Amino acid sequence: MSASISVRNVVKGFHLNRRGHFVVLEDISFDVAAGEFVALVGPSGCGKTTLLDLIGGLTQADRGKILIGGHEIEGPGLDRGIVFQQYALFPWKTALGNIEFGLEAKGIARRERAERARRFLDLVGLGAFADRYPHELSGGMKQRVAIARALSYEPDVLLMDEPFAALDAQTRESLQDELLRIWQRTGTTVVFITHSIDEAIYLGQRVLVMAAGPGRVTHTLPVHVPRGDLSDDIRSTPEFVRLRHEIWQLIRQRRGNAHLQVAHAA
Repeated sequence: MSASISVRNVVKGFHLNRRGHFVVLEDISFDVAAGEFVALVGPSGCGKTTLLDLIGGLTQADRGKILIGGHEIEGPGLDRGIVFQQYALFPWKTALGNIEFGLEAKGIARRERAERARRFLDLVGLGAFADRYPHELSGGMKQRVAIARALSYEPDVLLMDEPFAALDAQTRESLQDELLRIWQRTGTTVVFITHSIDEAIYLGQRVLVMAAGPGRVTHTLPVHVPRGDLSDDIRSTPEFVRLRHEIWQLIRQRRGNAHLQVAHAA
């Protein structure tokens, strides 16, 4: 099951004691269709993680609203699964136990919890590692467990905050392919945050480009890269290269404008 996301005129800031009020996000608006995979890319400090926290209900907007499936969110909910950059696994629980924990919170009976947890471990290719503890797993395996845990209670929306950033390049590309396979099988709505332009294009059906000072969505670019089989190397196709250059130019231009504004203000 999947759900649409609607972000409408969202503003978010923080008070900095004597330094006044700092606006992180200003007038953010965009929509994500049910079952769509959207990637957000932008420089550090543009508010990507804050935006994801708002969609996840982990913090509240100062103004504007966010709707999931047409209903305004008022806090965290099991309709949204979140995968963070850090694995956030319980070290005293096995891979299976970590997945079962979220299912227990949802009130699912013990037998069904175990069956569902094993099914999602199989989905991420870790069926043989159910009894392993986090310290016995590689970084890529830990992140697969975190993804399986987020998917196990079948959320309508999956929110991912740079989940592969700490991994080596080969593991990162492997998990990108794994995530696409899972998304194709489940049809879950995905919002994926990344600093990597290549990753955003490779994964997303659309790429939302953000700028800082304050954070805002400046461009929405559809991805029309011919995909075919996941084993095909689409990163070298002319459309992929063209889109990578376009996004890079947009981010570079915005960063340069921000530097000019700071210099002018000084």
